[in-house]
Amino acid sequence: MKTATAATRVQKQKTLKSAINCSGVGLHSGDKVIMTLHPAAPGTGIVFRRTDVAGKGAVIPATWKYAIESPLCTTLVKDGVKIATIEHLMSALAGFGIDNCTIDISAGEVPVMDGSAAPFVFLIECAGVLEQNAPKRAIRILKEVRDDEENRSGILSPGEDFSVSFAIDFESQAIGRQELYMEVRANRYKQEISRARTFGFLHEVDQMRKMGLARGGSLDNAIVINGDEIMNESGLRYANEFVRHKILDSIGDLYLAGAPIVGHYHGVRTGHAQTYRLVHKLMNDNSAWEWATLPIQQAATPRSSFTVPERAVAATA
Repeated sequence: MKTATAATRVQKQKTLKSAINCSGVGLHSGDKVIMTLHPAAPGTGIVFRRTDVAGKGAVIPATWKYAIESPLCTTLVKDGVKIATIEHLMSALAGFGIDNCTIDISAGEVPVMDGSAAPFVFLIECAGVLEQNAPKRAIRILKEVRDDEENRSGILSPGEDFSVSFAIDFESQAIGRQELYMEVRANRYKQEISRARTFGFLHEVDQMRKMGLARGGSLDNAIVINGDEIMNESGLRYANEFVRHKILDSIGDLYLAGAPIVGHYHGVRTGHAQTYRLVHKLMNDNSAWEWATLPIQQAATPRSSFTVPERAVAATA
């Protein structure tokens, strides 16, 4: 495995200044959850600890090695112990460049809060961000890696910074065709991405609950679409909130690589399972990436061009 040459002045790893907690319900389990974010030493990474479980499996690093394909959320499993629906919290940690954090959690699912990453951004800002005396390590993409399905694709390609583009196309007129590109930086992430909520369709709720999913879902923590209408009385937070949430999810899922990514991610109608497979392909191909340090001043990534296939595909976020 290759290592990139370090710049003279490089970014340092970051953790929280102090511990901070929150409580809520799990989106799919409906369980009440208490969660505490703790500062962690350099090199720790993001680590979950199930406080309701004893034994080795109670400590689960948030990396691709412990991720599994699961419907409608991102899940970690170690020695039979699970942590589900981690994507919004992981997205907030990635968006704010938090390298090291230990997360105590009292149940098997991260609380959904309002269905976005904004409550976790609030926690990070309240706790404060501490720069640590260790260089930040990043994963630099060296060549294109992709995962393709019919009318869906996830692609990682080289770039000078971390940027994301996403395209969706739903039959419902409430969503329709949406595309968005952004360079991922803390201030832009907070303003343009973090408040975008998860979404789903009313006609799928019964089926999801038969599968043991969405038991904690409500209009308070998700956008619900009935045909071509949005059921939430308050409406949308962004005109294109749906594609913004897909970018939010992607940022969190890509952080399972175990470090920030230097490169561009482009998703077309893709979801959690496909992004997990893409990260798995990347990390198992040593010719596709290298460890790198990040200079304090970084150039912006050129905008990637992309098109959306014409056939609409409806899916739940």
